[in-house]
Amino acid sequence: MNGAGERRELVVGIDPGRNWHLPLAWAADEAQRRGLELRLVVAVPPAQDTRHGGAGLRERTMLRTGSTALQEAAEWALARHPQLRPAIDLIDGSPVAVIGRLSGRARMVVLGSRHLSRMAEHVSAGSVVVPVTAQARCPVVVVGDPEHVTQQPPHFVVGIDGSESSKAALALAFEAADFRGAALRAVSVWQPPVFMAHDEQAAVQDQRRMLCETTAGWSVKYPQVHLTHEVAIGHPVEELAAASEHALAVVVGRRGRGGYSGMWLGSVVHGLLHRAHCPVITVPPA
Repeated sequence: MNGAGERRELVVGIDPGRNWHLPLAWAADEAQRRGLELRLVVAVPPAQDTRHGGAGLRERTMLRTGSTALQEAAEWALARHPQLRPAIDLIDGSPVAVIGRLSGRARMVVLGSRHLSRMAEHVSAGSVVVPVTAQARCPVVVVGDPEHVTQQPPHFVVGIDGSESSKAALALAFEAADFRGAALRAVSVWQPPVFMAHDEQAAVQDQRRMLCETTAGWSVKYPQVHLTHEVAIGHPVEELAAASEHALAVVVGRRGRGGYSGMWLGSVVHGLLHRAHCPVITVPPA
């Protein structure tokens, strides 16, 4: 995973103006489980309005607010896990650029989500989830809803489509399930085309064969992880969101690195960021 095995840092983007407790709880618990260093980051974007000294006042206010939020977040994480010693960074720059840069050395990046609609997401100056997820050089965890820890047995869901990015997602999903003592549901979704060239049964069988071939061998490496296969029929976003309704998280691959647009994520990843009601873990290609 892009040398992720050598990376020992978990980066959390702290939004001073919003509730950061849910993503920080996920990140602190994961850092504790994996023995990772926890780094809390607030990025202060450059002020645009230079009239009458307004920019300087706004920036000083944001720096003060950011510093306070970081101190509170660090104390909160330390109270949750006294063994952690969170590092804090207050950095000048665009949150997307700052966190994107830090992703180059991180094992994971963790962000909170406001569950914005796609329209609101594009017009919101504070939205960083989609652009960071599209650009990050490590897995990104978006925590907009809590894990479903009451489901027995606890499980992760991983979406498989045979691509290199979904193979990278499968690797992370097995690792995560092993750390948590959880099961793993590997789900592949076949979306019927408008005009069928061959029968549905044969198409589903092809999908099931791909799923078995992609997951082959992983249970030998992780014998404690109970793996199940599932081929669903329908729209991938809807079916994966439904499959992960009671999951610890849903893990999916993304197509590659790119700019702001969700097209770089792929429509499935972009859709799950809005529809899934559990943490969403996106994984770049290995």
